[in-house]
Amino acid sequence: MLRFLPLIWKNSLRNPRRSVLTISSIAFSFCLLGVLVALYRALFLAPPTAGQELRVVIHHRVSITQPMPMSYLNKIRMVPGVKAAMVWQWFGGTYKDSRDQKNFFARFVVDQDQFFNVRPEIQMPDEQRKAFETQRTAAIASSDLAERMNWKIGDRIFLTGDIFPVNPELTLVGTFSDPNTSETLFFGQEYLRQMLGPGSRRQDQSLAFQAQVDRAEDVPKVIQTIDDMNTNSTAPTRSESEQAFSLQFIAFLGNVKVFLMSIVAAVTFTILLVSGNTMAMSVRERVREVGILKTLGYTPGVILFLILGEAAVISILGGGIGLGMASGLAALIRSGPTFLNQLRTLSMTAGIEVLLLGFALILGLSSSFWPAWSASRTPILESMRNSG
Repeated sequence: MLRFLPLIWKNSLRNPRRSVLTISSIAFSFCLLGVLVALYRALFLAPPTAGQELRVVIHHRVSITQPMPMSYLNKIRMVPGVKAAMVWQWFGGTYKDSRDQKNFFARFVVDQDQFFNVRPEIQMPDEQRKAFETQRTAAIASSDLAERMNWKIGDRIFLTGDIFPVNPELTLVGTFSDPNTSETLFFGQEYLRQMLGPGSRRQDQSLAFQAQVDRAEDVPKVIQTIDDMNTNSTAPTRSESEQAFSLQFIAFLGNVKVFLMSIVAAVTFTILLVSGNTMAMSVRERVREVGILKTLGYTPGVILFLILGEAAVISILGGGIGLGMASGLAALIRSGPTFLNQLRTLSMTAGIEVLLLGFALILGLSSSFWPAWSASRTPILESMRNSG
């Protein structure tokens, strides 16, 4: 059968315009299909990134917008297996003009003395770490945010509160790199407490806490212990891994799994139609040629192999080009700003590429099988009477 490969290749491209259009259609379809499969893997199947596997987020069981007593923090630190814990509270607020989306970035309030214990994967110079831990109005920003906003060490950053009725005046003392954080500003919980004043009830409340666990295998036990500890309180908690907590924001869009799978099904159906229609047209134009091949001694099995081989070549070419496009698109998404850490792992892995190339081959063969089978079983006389 290998001696027929040159013939299969020439027949696949015998009509250049139709071949190019078919390959392009399949390529764009597989580009979309590849990105969707990679997105599904990044969101729901990828393992936690470095640091995430040991971190737990604790928030109110009803909603993350419901506050919890600050006294929970000491109780969390006493749980066996917890290495460190801190306040991790969304501040919100406005930087400069709120109408300009370029001024939007994440702003969190944290415990300065515990911050680097809970998030040890953060990398920044030691003198900047010390400045953040000791200065009351200190703030640190991720390097991508500092670069986008053109901030330099020592710059003053003024925020206008909306959730909290205070307007922090911060000093940037450092920038950091972190695989789990992008475009984020952190400043101190103690500074916020001082601005709120002793008469504010919100001074002793937090919307969330973060805890660093000693070992990954202890995470489920720590989660269960913390939630059981607060089951009968006025503010019951829900503890979960940082990765699971991030996926909550995707749930606001609806059932993302069903959404992604529906698009995948639609794309698959489209590829079947395109490939099947192309092969049906090609076979219909070559019925007389099939009769001549049979007259020359080609068996129905060989003719079936030739036609299916053409479909396989077109499908693999289109699928390969599409996966190359998908890889570039995934890299573009991965390098851009994102609110989900999972998108930082968005990539076309070797496993996905092999899977989708195999899928392209199966689709090509399945969509062309019936036209190929019919052509290979057409009698010689009937084939010769066909005008194409």
